[in-house]
Amino acid sequence: MTPEKPELTWKKIAIFWLPLYSTWLMMSVEGPFIAAIIARLAGATFNLAAYGVAFSLAMIFESPIIMMLSAANVLVKDRAHFLRLRRFSNSLNALITLIMLLVLIPPVFFWLTRSLIGLPWPVARLTHLAAILLTPWPAAIGYRRFYQGILIGNHLPHRVAYGTLVRLGSMAATALLLDLFSSLPGACVGAAALSAGVVMEAITSRFMARSLVRRLLAEPENDSVVKPPISYRSLAGFYLPLALTSVLALAIYPLISFFMGKSRLPIESLALLPVLNALTFIFRSVGLSFQETAIALLGHGAGSRRKLGSFALFLGLAASLSLGLISFTPAAFLWFHRISGLTLELTRLAILPIRIMSILPALEVLLAFQRSLRVKEKNTRPVILATAIEVSVIVGVLLLAISGLHLIGVHAAALAAVSGRLCANFYLLRSGKK
Repeated sequence: MTPEKPELTWKKIAIFWLPLYSTWLMMSVEGPFIAAIIARLAGATFNLAAYGVAFSLAMIFESPIIMMLSAANVLVKDRAHFLRLRRFSNSLNALITLIMLLVLIPPVFFWLTRSLIGLPWPVARLTHLAAILLTPWPAAIGYRRFYQGILIGNHLPHRVAYGTLVRLGSMAATALLLDLFSSLPGACVGAAALSAGVVMEAITSRFMARSLVRRLLAEPENDSVVKPPISYRSLAGFYLPLALTSVLALAIYPLISFFMGKSRLPIESLALLPVLNALTFIFRSVGLSFQETAIALLGHGAGSRRKLGSFALFLGLAASLSLGLISFTPAAFLWFHRISGLTLELTRLAILPIRIMSILPALEVLLAFQRSLRVKEKNTRPVILATAIEVSVIVGVLLLAISGLHLIGVHAAALAAVSGRLCANFYLLRSGKK
């Protein structure tokens, strides 16, 4: 008879969740740090632009492998599933790297950056060099997220945070050393630092999972006859919606930028978008880190779903109320004008959209909980459909708000982001009742 698991409490949930939340917060430091290094080097404008484009390309290639963390978290419970998912993950990493290498072939790359995107030659050349240095990035992300998923699934989330500390330390050390002792352009310094950081994090994650891997591999092979592993066809059916979810989610930001460029006050709107995203990310990371917590703890004792749901409600309300305290008080002026350095005109323009976006942290936590339920059930189709609905609604609202109502771009973007997320939440809520 299987012993009953102890009842899940808020304290246990918080202890599990906090290391994952700290990981997301630490990762938010990467962008500003690298940008500050590049801004100090020669040709800062061209190099910042080239680094931004190269990083965006790397993120596109990375997107199909991001959800490997959730897959490993929920699937790797025995030797057979470990071996099967590891082969699947390694094959996907290899395929992504091969496609990235093909895109980096000069005729292909410069057609993409010069003819399609329209970059000037100096920026395109720097972007090519930076992208070459970022080649290890997607596979290293996939490798470390596989082992991080195993760590989280075995209730060791603090080791994930340790890996992120190694990543930040390696990245900072590489950037500072190249800054001091090399003549590499800034874009290459940034790309090399990012690659070094994520490769070291991948190695660290594998090292910290070594005892778990040893235990899995020590299981007798004949166990797979009693508990046959998921077939590759079923594994692909499970993972493909998760991968497409990441790809579609990543497409949201270029779409918003494209529409804002055709709106009222386009330059001001484009300038404000990263500042608004940076502020909301601090509070949205509460939800981003909760998904893996819920996947790992669902089924952990009687009433775990109810406890996780109530904890998610508390997190979401706390995160949105915290952002609201900034958005609806003089603290908004302090943040945008004094801390972020925006002009008074841009600061005034930022107030309304950040107030609209104050609800996003709560919706992020809700989405994380809803996704965790579907992933735990191994029913990932609603996850991709919810993301497709979100993207479609965002495009529709942007078209109506900018072309029909002629709203200022950043105001239209805030409305579109909230509307899309609300519709995704509503769809997952309805699908869960069927």
